[in-house]
Amino acid sequence: MFVTVWITVAVCILVNALYVAAEFGAVGVRRSRIRRLSDDGHRLASWLLPFIENPAELVRYLSASQIGITLSSLTLGAYAQAAFSLAFAGSLAAWVSIDSRTAHSIAEAIILLGLAAAQLILGELVPKSLALQHPTEVALFTILPMRWSLAIFRPFAALLNRTATLVLRLFGSKTSTHRHIHSPEELELLIAESRDGGLLEPDEHRRLHRALRLGLRSARDLMVPRDRLTMLRIDTPWEDVMRTVTASPFSRIPIYRDAPDRIVGTVRVRDLVARYVAEGPVPLQRLLRPIAEINQDLPADRVIDVLRDRRAHQAVVVDTPGHAVGLVTIQDVLNELLGSARGR
Repeated sequence: MFVTVWITVAVCILVNALYVAAEFGAVGVRRSRIRRLSDDGHRLASWLLPFIENPAELVRYLSASQIGITLSSLTLGAYAQAAFSLAFAGSLAAWVSIDSRTAHSIAEAIILLGLAAAQLILGELVPKSLALQHPTEVALFTILPMRWSLAIFRPFAALLNRTATLVLRLFGSKTSTHRHIHSPEELELLIAESRDGGLLEPDEHRRLHRALRLGLRSARDLMVPRDRLTMLRIDTPWEDVMRTVTASPFSRIPIYRDAPDRIVGTVRVRDLVARYVAEGPVPLQRLLRPIAEINQDLPADRVIDVLRDRRAHQAVVVDTPGHAVGLVTIQDVLNELLGSARGR
């Protein structure tokens, strides 16, 4: 009988592991890979494909996984405690010389902790890691038992989903469907597969690759460092202003106050020349235009959005204390995206 108890415990943990693997495998698997296998006649892939292509079906699939995990966990806890606690309590009472009631309570606590640790490691962490490392193989391996589970749990899953939707509405929240989230490495693989399959030209492949990598960089990676900028102090004498503007190829000159890390705006060369022609030398303060600021840690793919929202061509890149560390323009982002040379 003792062997039967251990076999039952092992089966409960394995069932829990199967449902955990099925859940993470279905969420992590690449649809393009499963679709290709299905087109090649792979039966398991053809069974799995409808669930990962339809958000509603994926929700039903994951609900069945959650029901299976819950039932196997409850069964494991109830059965193992009932089977082990009495025998373990007797041994514990004889070993440490305590009364049977105290021994029974301590035995239940020890068994509960031991089962929780075993289930966490063998029933949760291990299958989760395997599913994340090999999502295609795991998703295909678990589709058959999941189809049986979907048929068995159908009424329970429907009831639980409707109840969850009702609770969310009571809190003023909308229901959401599960979607596949791919890492940048997986997206790179998809792009490479499209190129190898003749769906992308070499130039298109390079642009997509740069666009993908753009989100992994920050504004600091794209900016022109402060020590490479052509700048003017706000109280620079007019002769020095004209000398700097004449030697500079840029149409906008950053202006700083007191120290170069305190950029307060820009001056357009066109405005400066027009004012000089109309009025003669004028203070830079009168020609100063405001300049946007962005944090150095802002993702590079959001720089254009920020500049567009602020209707700005360029922005000062600042560190956490707010000191200017460089300057970034729309052209810098486009050059990074298109692979052109940058410079100031």
